[in-house]
Amino acid sequence: MYKCMVLVAVLLAALTSAAAHAQAPAGTRPVTGAAPVGLTEFVIGPEDVLTIVFWRDKDMSGDVTVRPDGVITLPLLGEIRAAGLSPSALAAEIQGSAGRYLTDPNVTVVVREINSRKVYVTGEVTKGGAFPLTGSLTVMQLIALAGGVLEYAKVNEITVLREEEGRTRAHRFSYEDVSRGQKLEQNFELRPGDTIVVP
Repeated sequence: MYKCMVLVAVLLAALTSAAAHAQAPAGTRPVTGAAPVGLTEFVIGPEDVLTIVFWRDKDMSGDVTVRPDGVITLPLLGEIRAAGLSPSALAAEIQGSAGRYLTDPNVTVVVREINSRKVYVTGEVTKGGAFPLTGSLTVMQLIALAGGVLEYAKVNEITVLREEEGRTRAHRFSYEDVSRGQKLEQNFELRPGDTIVVP
């Protein structure tokens, strides 16, 4: 009797294990409470250049530049707000508007040039001005892109200005500390619109 009970317990454990493996894809482990992490889609802004593609309708397709007010102008459809939308959201917006004039429109939006994402450097650097932010860029990297600091720059009094919750906040940056590998939290990743001031 005891052997039968042990045999039943072993069979139940084996069946439970097999069911768990059947539910999970090969090479993966079930993770309790885990959710897939999605990537943030690019947000269109002023001065970005977009390619609007209407499948089977070349006359409607073409390149457009987002105006400073965030609007684009398309043939037949007129003005459509693009700034603040992702390419897929803008494609859905255009497709909805085009449905009044075209049968079963199929629209794709491609970002050809990213001009809206910029960061700025001013003050005692070799080359100040606006720089495109097309990927990850830290404070130190942007200063390097600007040609580095000049001889009489106050390198321990550098400020990064950032718009946060409707207010401009100043973050201190010590060039010497970061150069020595100290207080590296100051060398944070820049966001569009950030301005580095080198006194």
